[in-house]
Formats: sequence, structure tokens, C-alpha cells
Amino acid sequence: MFELGPGEQSELLALARRTLEYFFQSHTLLNYQPQHPSLHSLAGSFVSLHRHVELRGCIGHLEADRAVYINVMESALAAGFQDPRFPPLEHGELSQVSIEISVLSAFTVVNDMEEIRTGTHGLMISMGPCRGLLLPQVAIRFGWDRIRFLEEACFKAGLPRDSWLRGAMIETFSALVFGEEIT
Repeated sequence: MFELGPGEQSELLALARRTLEYFFQSHTLLNYQPQHPSLHSLAGSFVSLHRHVELRGCIGHLEADRAVYINVMESALAAGFQDPRFPPLEHGELSQVSIEISVLSAFTVVNDMEEIRTGTHGLMISMGPCRGLLLPQVAIRFGWDRIRFLEEACFKAGLPRDSWLRGAMIETFSALVFGEEIT
């Protein structure tokens, strides 16, 4: 599991917010070098934006092929401006938005549904060109059991809810989740 101390977590949260602020001013990506060397480590991540406890955007980069700080910067922008479920973030909203970051572990193919630990694992469901991912904290927020979590991951992938029983590939992952207080 990817480890980050409180200082590194604070730096990533501040970086995500600063990236959004900078984009409103310049419409370009912030040029940044992290203070903590560990932020150069390769890891996938998601950035979730919440406004008044409601999701306002959530996008990430799954592969551990770039430095985590770069993934966080790009995911913050994507969550704010490219999540197709929401209109682009407006500058006036930024002070009302809370940021949550999820740094992802490697993905593991599930062979036995009993391996899935709701609240500990996130899910990735794939079948053909369809793919859906739910972060571990989603099951906790909605109080889902394992079956409902699998069904919702299938739904997010655009598949029938029972696709997990019909040959869809199921993968789990864990995430280091940290964020600003949601208001």
C-alpha cells in the first residue's frame, strides 16, 4: 500500500487546490516541484470535489505510470472541468469546494467474491469495452453491502447490474484516502 505522511498529504491537498486556483487565472497547468521527494513516486489517484457534502466532480488516473503529484494536479482539473456528470466548476464555487484525494494501490483480480472487503476495497468491473470503478469510500457513504457494491460497479460501467455473475472481470484495490473537511 502506498504510504504518505501528514505533511505529504497536506502538500497534495494544497497542490490540488492551488492547481484549480491557478487554472482560473491562467488557463494552464501549474508548474510545480514537490517539497517531499516521495510525491515523485508512481501511483494512480483520484480527486473528488464536494460542495455542501454533495459530489461536485470526481476523476482520476488509474495507472501507476506517472508521479502521484502530477496525477493529482491533472485529476483536480479534470474533476473540476471535465466530469461529464457536472457543469464546469465556476470560480465563485472554489471557496465552497472540499477536496478529497484517493491514492490507489495496485489492482488485484478477484477469483472469490469473499475476497472483497466492502469499505476496504474499491472495485473495477470490466467487460468488453465497458469499465466502471468505484472507490472504497463510496460503499461506506451509501451503506452498501458486497452485492450492492458489485451491482453499482456494473451499473457505473454501463453493464447490467448482474454482470459480475456473468463473466465480467472484477478487480479490487485499496486506497489511501484523505481530504479537507467536507462542508
